[in-house]
Amino acid sequence: MIIKDIEYKLKDGRNALIRSPQDEDIQGMLEYLYISAGETDFIIRYPEECNKYTVEGEKALFDRINKADNEAMLVCLVEGKVAGNCQITWNKGIKTRHRASVAIALLKEYWNQGIGTRLFQELIRIAEENPNLIQIELEFVEGNSRARALYEKMGFRITGVKPNAIRLKDGTLLNEYSMIREIKR
Repeated sequence: MIIKDIEYKLKDGRNALIRSPQDEDIQGMLEYLYISAGETDFIIRYPEECNKYTVEGEKALFDRINKADNEAMLVCLVEGKVAGNCQITWNKGIKTRHRASVAIALLKEYWNQGIGTRLFQELIRIAEENPNLIQIELEFVEGNSRARALYEKMGFRITGVKPNAIRLKDGTLLNEYSMIREIKR
């Protein structure tokens, strides 16, 4: 699904644009995926795993999502550079069409600028416009206190834990927490 462009100012005064992904974003998205994977242990990929992402693959992904009626991707551009993205997807099946899942990530240089909050506001707006949806779901990795604080600020609550769901290269095991935000109508 295509989302209307949103222009706004970051906390530091820079111009930001949130919109659906376009072909011109492909190279920036590939760079963003690689860089973000190396900035924190809380993203579910390492930089060397990003070699599976290709220009053709990203184009196909953008095209599929932009044409879909059950998902949307938002890209945040700051002065033309991909700063982060998020995605919302909901099921079409009768028993699960009331649930949507979301994911978000930002490059470290753009943390504390209000981008995560603004992206979540848009994800929640999209969910609230779908009469079938009654809850939004996400997961976060143990120790990611910044993400947890954002999610709680946006109305999510912890509903479960997957013990030892993440195993880092050094063997450290981390839990993954599930959160839900109910849609208020």
